Amino acid sequence: MADRTQSLDEARAELTPVGGVLRAGFNMGNALLVTGKTPEDYPIGVARDMAEHIAQRLDVPLQCVPYPRPNKLADAVDDNIWDICLIGAEPARAQKIAFTDAYVEIKATYLVRGDSPLTSVNEVDRPGTRIIVKSGSAYELWLTANIRHAEITRVASSEVSFQRFVNETFDVQAGLEERLLNDLPQLPGSRLLDGKFTSVQQAVGTPKKNVAAATFLSEFVEAAKRSGLVAELIERHHVKGLSVAPLTSRA
Repeated sequence: MADRTQSLDEARAELTPVGGVLRAGFNMGNALLVTGKTPEDYPIGVARDMAEHIAQRLDVPLQCVPYPRPNKLADAVDDNIWDICLIGAEPARAQKIAFTDAYVEIKATYLVRGDSPLTSVNEVDRPGTRIIVKSGSAYELWLTANIRHAEITRVASSEVSFQRFVNETFDVQAGLEERLLNDLPQLPGSRLLDGKFTSVQQAVGTPKKNVAAATFLSEFVEAAKRSGLVAELIERHHVKGLSVAPLTSRA
């Protein structure tokens, strides 16, 4: 018991270096994890509730630090603006951020026109295929690391991505399944390709220097999945396209 109390105290000290407050960074552009905003433009949704539960476990107040895009949030890791972040756990980000295992997963796939010869995500990475995607997203990072032959065009937002896909000669639009399903009615005949090219692993991160905090957060996330808390939060906010990530084999 003493060891657990000491570990919690060490994690609390690492996670609340400014005024005893847990500062949580949120990607406001993720419509599945942030389903609304308060009058102060703070997040409402699964990610906010996860951070609230972490703060409650630490017995400290929560301060929300919103960012418009995940890459801006990740890039601020050395700026002492946030203590935890709730974003996609990607290898490029993990160079400076210690991530837990995922607490939720989001399927990423491709949208094509009705007359496209493509039928599966496995057919996309070929010479001559043009992909358009929102820059800075976790799935864009995956495409950057894994696409070898197709051409990738990166744009500022999902809205711009869809507009240019409709009006220009792109073969596929990459995105989160739920977002692409919302785009389907605006382009009659369009469809999603079978399968997924990745599942975006949404996790909790903290700067790598926070060793005790990283252990605490990993244990918290596994307990939240095991207890049903994550599933409860998804149901509470009526989120489709989001699923509880599997328990780690270490759990």
